[in-house]
Amino acid sequence: MEKVNVAQHLSRLQDSWGSLVVGEMDDTSIKLEKLQGEYPWQQNDQKDELLFVVKGRLLLMYHERNIWVEAGEFIVVPKGVSYKLFIPNGDCHLLAIEPKKFAALKRCS
Repeated sequence: MEKVNVAQHLSRLQDSWGSLVVGEMDDTSIKLEKLQGEYPWQQNDQKDELLFVVKGRLLLMYHERNIWVEAGEFIVVPKGVSYKLFIPNGDCHLLAIEPKKFAALKRCS
């Protein structure tokens, strides 16, 4: 059992779309991500995903409405929902929780 320093790990991510698995529990991975700009539409048919904004803000767009998620807030994207992420200014640092079998996949190409 080890503690994880989120800020320290995020500072190691150099790319504006970098991703790093920092923990696991049962069949779940805990991943840190640094995002910037606009990402294409995506739909995850096999998994729910929790996105916790550590720093910055993001706009999560889906067909029903758009939701701003600010630092200190999280949102759960249910499986089967098409969505798109937009980060208008600077970087957005996320902590994502998702099933292990999907954690190695990049969010966007």
